[in-house]
Amino acid sequence: MTETTFEALGVSPDLVRHLADQGITRPFPIQTLTIPDALAGRDVCGKAKTGSGKTLAFGLPLVERIERADPGRPRALVLVPTRELALQVHDELAPLATLRDRRLVAIYGGASMEKQIKAIGRGVDAVVATPGRLIDLIDRNEVSMADLELVVLDEADRMADMGFMPQVEWILRQVTDKHQTLLFSATLDGAVDGLIHRYQHDPAMHEVASQGQTVEQMEHRFLLVHEMDKVKVVAAISRHVSRTMVFTNTKRAADQLAAKLRQEGVDAAAIHGDLAQRDREKALQRFSSGELPLLIATDVAARGIHVDDVDVVVHYDPPDDPKSYLHRSGRTARAGESGVVVTLVLWNEELIVRRLVRRLQLDQPLVEVFSNDPRLADLSAWDPSADAAPA
Repeated sequence: MTETTFEALGVSPDLVRHLADQGITRPFPIQTLTIPDALAGRDVCGKAKTGSGKTLAFGLPLVERIERADPGRPRALVLVPTRELALQVHDELAPLATLRDRRLVAIYGGASMEKQIKAIGRGVDAVVATPGRLIDLIDRNEVSMADLELVVLDEADRMADMGFMPQVEWILRQVTDKHQTLLFSATLDGAVDGLIHRYQHDPAMHEVASQGQTVEQMEHRFLLVHEMDKVKVVAAISRHVSRTMVFTNTKRAADQLAAKLRQEGVDAAAIHGDLAQRDREKALQRFSSGELPLLIATDVAARGIHVDDVDVVVHYDPPDDPKSYLHRSGRTARAGESGVVVTLVLWNEELIVRRLVRRLQLDQPLVEVFSNDPRLADLSAWDPSADAAPA
């Protein structure tokens, strides 16, 4: 069977050439499903997990369809849950917009509002925004929703989880003219279902099956470690891969771990809500580019971080429940790639983790390791079932 191409989906040659220059020649399933309907002007509802290629699924139709805008009156709006995701969407779509002589601006909290106001005043055709900062600018009459032709709700389920639904609905009520709405979400129930019914008109419904594909593509390792050796185990794991993402339960633990890893000779940085936005952006940019091999994050700070080619995710502090485990672990095994997920377990956490493993329906033992263990050099090649600790 012939593989689908971007040309076959209706994407224009100039954009196809740009994608090819970036090494993007074959659409992901969510792009194949949604781009034709979006280009045709239909409302679209796409159900797909993070890392499935949603940004281009809505970004290509956005760039293809929007007209030039008057100052302060953008033609397209992309609503996202976090500042990190706003920046990533902006950075992925801005070069495409430039090809069409369109301007794209990211609007988010934690950065200078005056700079954002100036950027809007210079003329902007599309805005990528977090709800809170956008409402501030609407209230100040710095930006108007009156001319919007296209509205995108990206990661709608995350916006619901983070309590943003009242702000999202307030913004959508400001959009008065007939417009196209594209909604992308990992789940379509609850508050997201309410958005679909209230703000979309006969949407084309598309779903990329979320079979345990990402979970099955991950290699899961549960390592019994000792308190005094725990940091060294993380350092040993990270030295043998390009990118490692580590999760802690608290901001303080993230900072402390980063400092201890640097003492071990590992270039590490932490991101969390207490850091200045410029420091978060710098750490994320270094990690995305491959300059920074290890990034430590809290759960909230990690929302919206979409970095491909993360080799290993480490749960430095075991998560509380299967949902948190899967959300954190989804930072690896993205876009069809495989990845390793490591959970470090202290003696007093063993019962909690064994319960978590059962709830995840994973057939994985807990294996005791020390930081000088040669198996840490290639966790994916090691079969832990041969070295299981007794249950």
